[in-house]
Amino acid sequence: MASLFRALVLGALVLVLGACQSSSGSGVAASAPPPSRLDGILESRALRVGLSGSQPPLNMKDRNGEIIGLEVELMQALAESMALELRLVTMPFADLLPALERGKVDLVISGMTITPERNARVAFAGPYLISGKSVLSKSVEIASVEDVEKLDLPSRTYAALSGSTSEAFVKRFFPSAKLVATRDYDTGVAMVLDDRADALIADYPFCMLSVLRLPDSGLASLATPFTVEPLGIALPADDILLMNLVGNYLSTLEATGKLTQLKAKWFSEGPWLAELP
Repeated sequence: MASLFRALVLGALVLVLGACQSSSGSGVAASAPPPSRLDGILESRALRVGLSGSQPPLNMKDRNGEIIGLEVELMQALAESMALELRLVTMPFADLLPALERGKVDLVISGMTITPERNARVAFAGPYLISGKSVLSKSVEIASVEDVEKLDLPSRTYAALSGSTSEAFVKRFFPSAKLVATRDYDTGVAMVLDDRADALIADYPFCMLSVLRLPDSGLASLATPFTVEPLGIALPADDILLMNLVGNYLSTLEATGKLTQLKAKWFSEGPWLAELP
């Protein structure tokens, strides 16, 4: 029995070695992985991060025009760990992924939901946060609705961030209503306050923060979001090394409790609210 086992093992080794020799001797060179953007990042000593700058509490401008928020601190920690300068590049939300694809930024973090359509264009690290679709409205009826189909009325006008999953949500679930796509959240909030829109469809954290920031405005939001959406960091589609680095870094933040601390800071009614315009 022992001799039979040794014979089988030797036979398997011969097959494996033969396959390796055949492969190496075929004359076909193994394709080299595409160059990583990480090389350019390390050479420039700077990390270019794309974000909208208008999605509190994830990213927003304070009274001095500085960009602050959970995502900003997350990227500051990443840049510091790599001994790099953090360069925040703000632009409308709809322009972020095209900028990443053209190499204008190294990564994107801006309350971006990981969807199959986006993942077909770019890679994602994360999620670093779980969000969901909610409503911001002065109407108690809208803010307390449980059946999403009841909001699909021809008489209703809904605002949503252009290029976002909120815009896609309105198109899918409220086809009878009027949709107004906005360049930023502030425009959508202003439309609701001025009665030019019945509600703003947006991410749950932003809706809840708006209620806190404007306590005398009559704004209300859902107690529970309609959907569950993972937010991730968008990266170049073919850059395995950069994706691996950012993914490992997020895992480290999660394991050490740093990510939990950031969420506790930016999702509570803290001193940072006084820094907003």
